[in-house]
Amino acid sequence: MAILLGEILQTMELWLKLMKKPQPEAYVNPNLDPVLLVPGVGGSILHAVSDPDGSQERVWVRFLSAEYKLKTKLWSRYDPSTGKTESMDPNSTIMIPEDRHGLYAIDILDPDLMIGSEGVYYFHDMIVEMRKWGFEEGKTLFGFGYDFRQSNRLQETMDRLGAKLESIYNAAGGKKINIISHSMGGLLVKCFMCLQSDIFEKYVKNWVAITAPFQGAPGSTNATFLNGMSFVEGWEQNLFISKWSMHQLLIECPSVYELRGCPNFHWEHVPVLELWRERHDSEGKSHVVLESYPPCDSIEILKQALVNNTVNYDGEDISLPFNLDILNWANKTWEILSSAKLPSQVKFYNIYGTNLETPHSVCFGSGDKPVTDLQKLRYFQAKYVFVDGDGTVPIESAKADGLNAEARVGVPGEHRGILREPHVFRLIKHWLKAGVPDPFYNPLNDFVILPTAFEMERYKEKGVEVASLKEEWEIISKDQDDLSNTSDKICSISVSHEGANQSYSEAHATLVIHPGTDSKHVQLNALAVSVDAL
Repeated sequence: MAILLGEILQTMELWLKLMKKPQPEAYVNPNLDPVLLVPGVGGSILHAVSDPDGSQERVWVRFLSAEYKLKTKLWSRYDPSTGKTESMDPNSTIMIPEDRHGLYAIDILDPDLMIGSEGVYYFHDMIVEMRKWGFEEGKTLFGFGYDFRQSNRLQETMDRLGAKLESIYNAAGGKKINIISHSMGGLLVKCFMCLQSDIFEKYVKNWVAITAPFQGAPGSTNATFLNGMSFVEGWEQNLFISKWSMHQLLIECPSVYELRGCPNFHWEHVPVLELWRERHDSEGKSHVVLESYPPCDSIEILKQALVNNTVNYDGEDISLPFNLDILNWANKTWEILSSAKLPSQVKFYNIYGTNLETPHSVCFGSGDKPVTDLQKLRYFQAKYVFVDGDGTVPIESAKADGLNAEARVGVPGEHRGILREPHVFRLIKHWLKAGVPDPFYNPLNDFVILPTAFEMERYKEKGVEVASLKEEWEIISKDQDDLSNTSDKICSISVSHEGANQSYSEAHATLVIHPGTDSKHVQLNALAVSVDAL
């Protein structure tokens, strides 16, 4: 059945490609500063290169034969002597394609999937939008894909990013670069800023971080270590990779251990791993208790739960326990990240996601069904304690960048879906000055506040002073939901003050909001009267 469905999908995709019409020539603005897009975990196409003959095949992302290719080409072992995780297949090497100046690898992660999930459309919508603004691939728009299995501070990745920045700088005629990172890409950029600060300072003008887990994503990561994870949701899961196969990949990935977060960060509410467990008292009577383990203590639970974890690769059983060597490497990464300093001439902007239930703490078992064997935790369904965030990264983590930010703005949206949000596009366009700037745009609330009238009069005679003020604005909101109320809103306030020697002053103001079809008209009328002492 799966093979038949795969053949149908391939036939449909080929037909859609043949039907695709050529696109008109894009508008190009040669005056724009160059932009480099940096994705997060899972956000880069990966190719496996056969060492004997040099042939290549895409092994991430692909829907057809996805599980088989993951197991044979991407399952890995960590080498503590280099800090790098290496594929178990000794006859292939993982590389990132550089087509379209790096954009191919981070655009549509499965380019053959013409009718599939938006889950594989990574930076696609942002690339399309930025081309409308006048950005040109290879001149002012570039991408940086990387092997997301590796540590965010792997020297090989740092060297590649440094070389990429230098090549963009030269291609753009000596213009400094705007970096836009998403998710874990923010940790990678921050590591680079720490470890190669001179190169970062030389080539970077602005850095916009979107939904970056600056203090980790502990709830999601703990669940990943114990249950695995899905890269896509919905019916596509049946064609993609099982959660446990993903688990066996991620258990040897330094990047995932780094996403556990900074061990020294002071959370408002400490994220915990909770277990309902059966215990026995001194008389042998059993009772069920809820035990909570903060981040440092939860390591022992993960160790015990995964002590016998194995995979069978090419007929050999290979042990893959919770890896303490990787954990030590990850803790060193967080020491480096905690010392980050933003160069004074580089401007930093932080966009974080809001309005979604986001895992913070995770719980296994229940009062009726407690955990009796830690090695069977993988069979328990995780239950979460949620906080506000983007569904993956809590707001508290995303906002705690530790840098001197020009702005931190929350945008309602899902962790990856936020890359398609028009509000995010408007923020980036405003901050990077991509196009004609709008002096009345307020990025914090996504309103355009347009003054339309201003009148002020003042009159004084015989100790009495009268001042009047009238102002009007047009507030244009991109969110039409705010404009759905058609009734006027009126707010009034009065203030009086009695001074010494019988002096007296009084002020009265009225604010009227008139909703319209595409905007709100705001009118302010104020009157102040002051009487001097006789």
